[in-house]
Amino acid sequence: MMAGFWPTADSDPSSPASVAEFAAIWRDMPKFVFSRTLDRAGWNTTVVRDVVVEDIRALQARPGGDMLVGGADLAAAFMRLGLIDEFELYVHPVVLGRGTPLFSPSGVTPLPLRLTGTHTFGNGVVLLHYRRPRSESS
Repeated sequence: MMAGFWPTADSDPSSPASVAEFAAIWRDMPKFVFSRTLDRAGWNTTVVRDVVVEDIRALQARPGGDMLVGGADLAAAFMRLGLIDEFELYVHPVVLGRGTPLFSPSGVTPLPLRLTGTHTFGNGVVLLHYRRPRSESS
């Protein structure tokens, strides 16, 4: 999905400056795709088969910024293994009525979180930023 847009987004003259800037950042940024079906992926992307705690901790120890995890199933695996320190949840003003729940009740134990910030965007989307309390993430 990302590879269908970002690699060439800055070559479109109608792209806003912020989109063009992010396209260049996205191409250069190391990416890891968790997949059991892909053999390879382009644009500085490494395909990873399984979530291995030691491997993820090694990635987290690298310099360069935050690690983002997308997708309910992958996020649930990271949560079960205690690999998520912060949650940024974007709440969109749409009721879908179906889909994969982000916090599936199977296999995930209750996780206390502390709200550290919110931001409301002009389109009605609300960002909720939560952190695990220090004793939970150490």
